[in-house]
Amino acid sequence: MTGHGEPAEHEWVDDHAGPVVRPYAVTGGRARPVTGTFDLISLVTSTRAEVDSESGLGPEHVAIIGLCQRMQSVAEIAAHLDLPVGTVRVLLGDLAARSLVQVREPSATPAGLPDDSIFEAVLNGLRAL
Repeated sequence: MTGHGEPAEHEWVDDHAGPVVRPYAVTGGRARPVTGTFDLISLVTSTRAEVDSESGLGPEHVAIIGLCQRMQSVAEIAAHLDLPVGTVRVLLGDLAARSLVQVREPSATPAGLPDDSIFEAVLNGLRAL
């Protein structure tokens, strides 16, 4: 017992341990996706409306498939599932490897923005001043 009338074991309980352990358990300890890089603004769409219960997928995988019936960014998926982005990337890699999601990566040069050569020319001009 502690001085406050509570058993000493309560001193070792950490309510915040769950969120740390859960992502590790969800990914089976994996830190990197089996395929893909999945930028925060990559857009993800499910390729199927449902998956059968014997697919070998975890509940988080199934949740992503359900969530991505409408296109979602990687950041949105992480927010909706309350999981770290790294964990979501691992799960998306699993789903992409099985062709259960389609991922549209952001383009290297968004429409309307000049390419890097223009910026380099401006920097060189400024250095010449």
